[in-house]
Amino acid sequence: MRWPRQLMSLLFVLALLAGPPIVLLSLVGAPIQGWPTAAQARGWVQNPLTEQTLTAALTIAAWLVWLLLAYTVAIRVLTRLSATVSWLRRMPLPTPWQATAGGIAGAAVLGVSSHAIAAPPPPPTQPVAAGTLDEAGIPTAPDGEVLADAGISVAGGWLPRDVAEQVSAAAALVWLRRRRSYRPRPPGPPSREDTDLAPLPPTVAAVQAALADSPPPPTEPGAASTGSSPLDHPTAGGAFPEAGVGLTGLGAQDAVRGMLVTSLLAGRHHPAVSVVATRSVLAGLLGPTAETLARRLPGLAVMGNLGQAAALFSDAPSGRGLGGRGQAQRDTQEGTGTPGPTLIVDAASATDNAETLASLATACAVVAVLGRWPAGQTWQVDPSGRTHHVDGSGSAGLRMCVLTQVTATDLLTVIAHPDPASPEPCASGPSRDPALAGWPPQWEATAQNHPVRSDNDKRRLYLRVLGEPILLLDGHPVEIRRTAALQILVFLAARPDGADTRQLTDAIWPGLPRRSLTGRLYTTLSDLRATIRSTAGGTLIEHSDDRYRLDPTGVTVDLWHFHHAVRDATTSVATDATIWKAVIDAYPADLAAPRAWPWLDPIREATRRHVIDAHAALAAASPDARQALAWLQAGIRIDPYNADLHTRAVAALITLGDHDAAEYLQQGYARRLATTGILPTDTTDGNPALVDQSTIPTA
Repeated sequence: MRWPRQLMSLLFVLALLAGPPIVLLSLVGAPIQGWPTAAQARGWVQNPLTEQTLTAALTIAAWLVWLLLAYTVAIRVLTRLSATVSWLRRMPLPTPWQATAGGIAGAAVLGVSSHAIAAPPPPPTQPVAAGTLDEAGIPTAPDGEVLADAGISVAGGWLPRDVAEQVSAAAALVWLRRRRSYRPRPPGPPSREDTDLAPLPPTVAAVQAALADSPPPPTEPGAASTGSSPLDHPTAGGAFPEAGVGLTGLGAQDAVRGMLVTSLLAGRHHPAVSVVATRSVLAGLLGPTAETLARRLPGLAVMGNLGQAAALFSDAPSGRGLGGRGQAQRDTQEGTGTPGPTLIVDAASATDNAETLASLATACAVVAVLGRWPAGQTWQVDPSGRTHHVDGSGSAGLRMCVLTQVTATDLLTVIAHPDPASPEPCASGPSRDPALAGWPPQWEATAQNHPVRSDNDKRRLYLRVLGEPILLLDGHPVEIRRTAALQILVFLAARPDGADTRQLTDAIWPGLPRRSLTGRLYTTLSDLRATIRSTAGGTLIEHSDDRYRLDPTGVTVDLWHFHHAVRDATTSVATDATIWKAVIDAYPADLAAPRAWPWLDPIREATRRHVIDAHAALAAASPDARQALAWLQAGIRIDPYNADLHTRAVAALITLGDHDAAEYLQQGYARRLATTGILPTDTTDGNPALVDQSTIPTA
């Protein structure tokens, strides 16, 4: 608080102003006691250095110093008063109408019930940085045109909110495909490494975190919901000129990358070509990874020149999305049919093949030229994605999605086919869980030393992370005020060996500048420690050598109990079914089941797979076919998207002679996959594909 220091300063100044005069008047008297007489003047001239004259000189000097101090203080006080008066003059006074409204509001407040209503605190302000919601309202351009450009800012650009939601949906679909393709194997130790448990790129995590922390913007009153996302069809088609547009400026390449990602995301629900691009422009957009990534992207057709593109359009059968532009535009606007593709070329190709490009423009929903287009309109794009006509005519256009090369590549990985050169996704090596990559190798020893709650356990704190995360004190919930603090508890529970500052900030606040998060982390941990200290009278989190870890002597974690059950089942010599049942009993629900924190997916899936392995092992070891089917059905309830469990259950039903039930199970599983967006042409051999590769032409 500042007021004690201000009070001390005031007292010190008053002492300086009042102290010297009091001392001088009491010891010496008044500085002037009348004018000297003629005799005194002659005496001073004859003998100036007497005791009396020296005392008078020192007294006068002391008074002059005091006058200088008093003058300085007076000037400072007058300056402050002048500034205050100026501020009061500038402060706007309420108009009569405002004063009347304020009086009515005050009367209304005094007239209500005396019970105080606590208003919820405003949500924390999100910095406009990587992975944050940007412009949740509808801003107005300087010329008065309303620009609805609510979106997400990431480290490498800006995405409209619809595009960000499509990225998040595609990321969720990646994990559903991984769950579907997993094949149960003999249960192993808790430390496992499946190659398809690798986390998604940081940009994807930043987008997911920004959407999870930001509510959707309000819709306009009376707006009808169509039940489908606007990105089910290319969003740029209705905003671009019919003949296409050229893009120039500092943000032109980033804007074309945004069109590429937006169109491919929009077309992932349609088994058709979504983007046609020349090889040269694609190499400039995606860099060294362009050729490799292009082969893995469904819906992308790469052409050497516009002549090959024209041949593709002329040879394409109807219904493939390569029909006339007018029909493509009507389909896009009406939400029916398959929209036409997006054509992306460079300025040289557009100039040298003007007639070919004009004919292709009639068969595309969007045509973009990277550079000035003499035959059509040209827009200038700034680094933020805002567009303006090159000739200066007209108002500002739409704000385009802008992405850097690294950011675009990260986002494209969520819709790309798995790399055929990579190992089998369900292959497992001797190393640890990929979620623990880069962590000290003492995970096993540390986890083994963590005691598990028993009936005579005297510890009071119990952290439950399987299901809804909650911290219990003697069976009663402890209120955790900050969501980030709850994340930290779950994060450290999943990592018994602890985590350092970098790992915590990267997981809890993905994409944000790390230098701005250290203080936020310390504030969150300090608040959490204060809560535990005030409620339990102890500490929960240890901190040493820049590593934070849960104190295993002061808290019990259900996830650690589950890991012990898995370890006991793996190392046990006996084949008693009770050891596998113990694993199942220790798993009440998924890890932090209702939460959508991006860092959770690899750990959550690894934990779920241990339970699936246990169900498959019990089914395989059961001598009774009906009991085996019951274990398989229980496993399907744990993961209703796993294809291998469904295959085994169908085979068990056929063995029991219940063909109708087998067919019903197959049809229900197909409907469930279709609901999530997984097409029937997807394979379940560990290399799932979004669409049939034969439908994607190449040149």
